[in-house]
Amino acid sequence: MKLLDSKGRIFGTISILDLGAALVIAMVVVGIFFFPGTSGSVAQNQLAPTTKPVEIRTIVRGLSVLDPDSLIARLREKGKTNIVIRNQPYGTVDVKSVEPLPRILAIPQPDGSVKALPDPRDNFYSVNLMITLGGNATITDDGPVLGNSKLKIGTLIELEDDTYNFNSSTIDVKILD
Repeated sequence: MKLLDSKGRIFGTISILDLGAALVIAMVVVGIFFFPGTSGSVAQNQLAPTTKPVEIRTIVRGLSVLDPDSLIARLREKGKTNIVIRNQPYGTVDVKSVEPLPRILAIPQPDGSVKALPDPRDNFYSVNLMITLGGNATITDDGPVLGNSKLKIGTLIELEDDTYNFNSSTIDVKILD
């Protein structure tokens, strides 16, 4: 009896193609059950994220408010505010400082130059503020993350409390040691 016949069967019973397919399936089964590799996902194998304090400076331009002094006093007295970053509520952060910024107008001069002068108008019901916030952020390769939102210059932060809700723009982010 010949080892291979004219139809490619071993000893006239088993096809070479069937035998090859069975060997591939057997190797896959052995590979899955006997050599599973590393366990866990990539996220589980990474080091624990580090958390550090951050200082966030935000600017508010043209906030319409009847009594700006009482709003500034409230922010300073309470010392905390709730923030929302990219429509994701984060929680409470510390209000480190609140500085009112002067209202400045660009006034053209007779010689064609432009000077920045204080706005002479009173009772304008609008205020510009620079607010410094502080909190703890997870530090990643892309920078600090509050909650699930990356915090970078230009990020809009919504400040809210029981008497106010307004947007501010991030102008500086410092990671403190």
